[in-house]
Amino acid sequence: MSLRDLPAVHRLLAEPEIAAFARALGPGAVKATVDEVLDEVRRHVAREGAPVPSGATVSAEIGARLRRLERAGLLEVLNATGVLLHTNLGRAPLAPAALAAVAAAGGGYSNLEYDLDAGRRDSRYARVADLLRETTGAEDALVVNNCAAAVLLVLDTFARGREVVVARGELIEIGGGFRLPDVLERSGATLVEVGASNKAYLSDVERALSPRTALLLRSHLSNFKLSGFTASIAPAALAALGRRAGIPSVEDLGSGALIGLERYGLPHERTVGEAIADGLDLVAFSGDKLLGGPQAGIIAGRRALVARLRANPLLRALRVDKATLAALGATLRLYLEPGAPAGIPLYAMLERSVASLRARAEAIAGRIGARVVETESLAGGGTLPLAALPSIALALDVADADEFARLLRCGDPPVVGRITGGELLLDLRTVPPERDEDLTRAVARAAGV
Repeated sequence: MSLRDLPAVHRLLAEPEIAAFARALGPGAVKATVDEVLDEVRRHVAREGAPVPSGATVSAEIGARLRRLERAGLLEVLNATGVLLHTNLGRAPLAPAALAAVAAAGGGYSNLEYDLDAGRRDSRYARVADLLRETTGAEDALVVNNCAAAVLLVLDTFARGREVVVARGELIEIGGGFRLPDVLERSGATLVEVGASNKAYLSDVERALSPRTALLLRSHLSNFKLSGFTASIAPAALAALGRRAGIPSVEDLGSGALIGLERYGLPHERTVGEAIADGLDLVAFSGDKLLGGPQAGIIAGRRALVARLRANPLLRALRVDKATLAALGATLRLYLEPGAPAGIPLYAMLERSVASLRARAEAIAGRIGARVVETESLAGGGTLPLAALPSIALALDVADADEFARLLRCGDPPVVGRITGGELLLDLRTVPPERDEDLTRAVARAAGV
């Protein structure tokens, strides 16, 4: 064969397997990939004397590269890791009611910033304020694009050029290298650390107060545990000190739990309502963790302080869109219904019994040559460190667990499991029951069955 025998660009673009990618990637990207592969073939042949590949080989390489490009976009993934709030996989799945609300708000026009009664402009933040007041017990609330932004907005509003007092053991770092001290510095506030790494007392905070003190900040340790010879400042005592000194108290709660998790066999996780009841003036928390909604940062607390946050020009850079507000509103309404929050996928996963998971696993195992094993699932998302839920997984009998895991990730739909002790496990707690057949077919395809 010679280079003249290579398929022409227009013929490759007309092949159904290649043309099918135009809708997802765009015709330009498909043609660029075809050109790239043909150019590489010509260089290899001309410079290295490599044999000219067949047309089928060229088409297969183009298809493989197009599939990699497609996977680089946002795809649905089957989460078989057992981590319920998997940050890399998008954290909490949205409830059907939230998805319907997004479709309704995003498929046309909405009253995002319009008062239908008065016929004039209105605030987008009013769309969920009543629901947040009802579900948290706060006087008022505000929504921004994530919890880090919520903390930044609070610091910028109240503490720029002034001091913020924080217990040393609460200077947390979470995923992605986000560090609380860095946010304090970026906001223009000055960090005042008090106490020791393992112990802090209210008297430490009292001694740190000065005319430059702007905030008393508490950070909930939702992503790690401090144990042993320890002491911490009670939130209610910190809030009371703030009231006596005329200094707002703020808690970065993070996880966003609106209900107690003990009913699911998990340790207690501090709720937003508890933080408000303790007297904290402002509480910042996430929408996409234990609340079970979309990514958002929520600030709930005293009406006068929330009003000052709304007046900060920085808010425009942090504001959320109609889809987020629609999804958050629909999720919050589920907490007001009897039997809530069963409609939220996160809590549906928590409610799945080990017996039901075992029955599902046994129905699948024989079809894919897997073993049914007991395992543990994790909450994830920086919440409930060290807390695990008993679960059931499929252990796949494969020669190379890493390679088979890669094949599953590159499948359609992609399946992400976990490797424990050299064994590839697919934890069913995080796989919706209605997707069991998809999971079974994905494993069979990866095995070449």
